[in-house]
Amino acid sequence: MTLRKFAGLGALLSIVMPSLALAADEVAAPVLNSGDTAWMMTSTALVLFMTIPGLALFYGGMVRSKNILSVMMQCFAITGLISVLWVIYGYSIAFDTTGMEQGVVNFNSFFGGMGKAFLAGITPASLTGPAALFPEAVFVTFQMTFAIITPALIVGAFAERMKFSAMLVFMGIWFTLVYAPIAHMVWSGNGGLMWDWGVLDFAGGTVVHINAGVAGLVACLVLGKRKGFPTTPMAPHNLGYTLMGAAMLWVGWFGFNAGSAAAANGTAGMAMLVTQIATAAAALGWMFAEWLTHGKPSALGIASGVVAGLVAITPAAGTVGPMGALVIGLAAGVVCFFCATTLKRKLGYDDSLDAFGVHGIGGILGAILTGVFAAPSLGGFGTVTDIAAQVWIQCKGVGFTVIYTAIATYIILKVLDMVMGLRINEEEEAVGIDLALHNERGYNL
Repeated sequence: MTLRKFAGLGALLSIVMPSLALAADEVAAPVLNSGDTAWMMTSTALVLFMTIPGLALFYGGMVRSKNILSVMMQCFAITGLISVLWVIYGYSIAFDTTGMEQGVVNFNSFFGGMGKAFLAGITPASLTGPAALFPEAVFVTFQMTFAIITPALIVGAFAERMKFSAMLVFMGIWFTLVYAPIAHMVWSGNGGLMWDWGVLDFAGGTVVHINAGVAGLVACLVLGKRKGFPTTPMAPHNLGYTLMGAAMLWVGWFGFNAGSAAAANGTAGMAMLVTQIATAAAALGWMFAEWLTHGKPSALGIASGVVAGLVAITPAAGTVGPMGALVIGLAAGVVCFFCATTLKRKLGYDDSLDAFGVHGIGGILGAILTGVFAAPSLGGFGTVTDIAAQVWIQCKGVGFTVIYTAIATYIILKVLDMVMGLRINEEEEAVGIDLALHNERGYNL
């Protein structure tokens, strides 16, 4: 009787257990979250909107009328070029984690593998995110828009004097050797160099802004000053475009920062709030600093202050609280104002549209202050318990990015200058790049 009971129980278990295992598999299988997916798709569109038309208008309004199309053309061409390179190998360099191990420094700590080249293995069913809740295809496109805007920001430093052909080649190489590796070191996860250091960069203070700002500074130094700078007046030809572009950047930046939460959750909501606070504070900080220094507030000043605040809050957006954002924004507005005016005049470099003064300095300031205001003791939402230690980690990340980017950018530019030349000639510069290189005019009156 006992044996028959056990035999019956075994038979029952043989029937039930496969069903239970199947049910467990069904529960464990990742399920797409439509809310997260919708938010990430919206954020992706917002970030692309930042480059075209946002940055194109912002930069286009600040150059002279004979060069407006050249700046806009560069933004559009970069969008196409980087999109294609991202698909071929950029995404793989930045996010393939093959060979990476936490605490181990090797080649893959700096440079991702080629396992995702040509987007191998990515299908409509591929899911990713903090809990594998939205399509990997959306993540690929979202990160593509970051890769697009970073080299486009550099355009502002050498505007009105670089060959279009040289610009295209430079951007392709720079993206490959500088942007994608820095993104990998910061964002790829365990085993990434700066990830393992503990660098806090929520949405791109190092990866995007310090990277682009430092590259822009090196580029404007290597190319030299525009003909007539600084004695010849080179006033922005259409500040209306610049203000419209700044407004588009402000709106699009919510996708940039809040989208970096990779979910429609509380972190995204707080990132949205602190982005607005810091941007508003920076706009006022720049405006009042200019008002006190020069006697009058300007439209160009407040637009530049807006961008400075957006830049500075970017690395901190996921970890700082509202009051931290207020301080970061005010500091960015004032510091970037003096760097884009007084410091630039004193050192004499021709950063045409203040790519370094706003993005480089704003990114450095924001990255360092993230280490301060991410602390819960100062209203932050990070895990920082030792502010001094975290600030040191942030400084390490800033220092590494500055040095790596500066050296790599300099080498790329010098080699290209020897091979194909970087700069337009004096006649082309006098006529304007629009007509000289593109056979078009922005205005036909």
